[in-house]
Amino acid sequence: MEFRRIHALPPYAFAEIDALKVASRRAGVDIIDLGFGNPDLPSPEVAVDKLAEAARNPRNHRYSATRGIPRLRLAISDLYRRKFDVHLDPDAEVCVTIGAKEGFSHLMWVLLGPGDTALVPSPSYPIHIWGPILAGAGVHYVRLGPDQDFFANLEAAWEQAWPRPRVVVMSFPHNPTGQCVDLEFMARMVEFARTHDVLLVHDFAYADVGFDGYQPPSLLQVPGAKDVAVEIYSLTKSFSMAGWRVGFMLGNPEVVGALARLKSYLDYGTFQPIQIASIVAMNEAPDYPAEICSVYQSRRDALIDGLARIGWHIPKPEGTMFVWAPIPPEYEELKSLEFAKLLVKEAHVAVSPGVGFGPGGEGFVRFALIENEQRVQQAIRGIKRALPKLAQ
Repeated sequence: MEFRRIHALPPYAFAEIDALKVASRRAGVDIIDLGFGNPDLPSPEVAVDKLAEAARNPRNHRYSATRGIPRLRLAISDLYRRKFDVHLDPDAEVCVTIGAKEGFSHLMWVLLGPGDTALVPSPSYPIHIWGPILAGAGVHYVRLGPDQDFFANLEAAWEQAWPRPRVVVMSFPHNPTGQCVDLEFMARMVEFARTHDVLLVHDFAYADVGFDGYQPPSLLQVPGAKDVAVEIYSLTKSFSMAGWRVGFMLGNPEVVGALARLKSYLDYGTFQPIQIASIVAMNEAPDYPAEICSVYQSRRDALIDGLARIGWHIPKPEGTMFVWAPIPPEYEELKSLEFAKLLVKEAHVAVSPGVGFGPGGEGFVRFALIENEQRVQQAIRGIKRALPKLAQ
């Protein structure tokens, strides 16, 4: 049988690492998994308790609201007001999504189709590349990362793209590179969007994961941003609620309304007890994101300081739960996939090969900060054993 859309998807670069990891564990090898960015920290206890309580109420077993229950939309509006001094209309400028990934993917269906184009950072979280492509659109890459001027690259990509792009995808703090920006950069992006009549889509997954005093800015803090932009906020990293699948599309009311209309044909929203518990998380555990962030910062320091001691020097990112590591010069003849395989086989450490994040990712691997510091130290000892050519 011939299938549509999925035939365009390349072999999933992470699948080979996953297969090696599974085979090694079946053989009794202890693999330290620093690959998949799956948070290991627990969700807020108050949210878990409220979920259990709400799930016992049969009234919550029925279909919910596609756009999200009103009190949840009010809760995210209140959070944005407290944290960013951004005022959102919970009825017109907020739509609850089944996680950020679902919201982004379906938004691409609304905004793009065959013959359209989007500007997407490279490297990038895979759905940022494949969301537009699965909607039938073309993608033009904007180089991002160390020693790259993203804004200059954006302007160059715009001039080279035809037809002119309808959407610019952005995400800061950035997965996988950890690159961060300030509010002045966000203001330049809004001005770019106004000048070129393009919509900004900002995936703000790491809104609360900033290190060393850095506070990630919301795009919606820029005056007039809602005229040209939407932002995606998620409870996944901020409140360590990955499996709950609760996200929000925020900003331009016309765009938010278009997504809600599409979703009305596709789903009836997230299970209502999860929505109720999410309200409690935001309202009654407002300090939880800072607690989560402090754990990730401590793990970041343990990993990067430990790798430096064995001769692998990596800049410390200001945000995200990842470390974007250039392959050491002594091993740069290996491509990222082969290097990642080497680490699984010899160091018993799983990382994500950079090639899985698009053409700009080759030459790097990504560490996820999802193991405790003792396991991180164990990983460093394994890497030292596996990479004897490192210059110490």
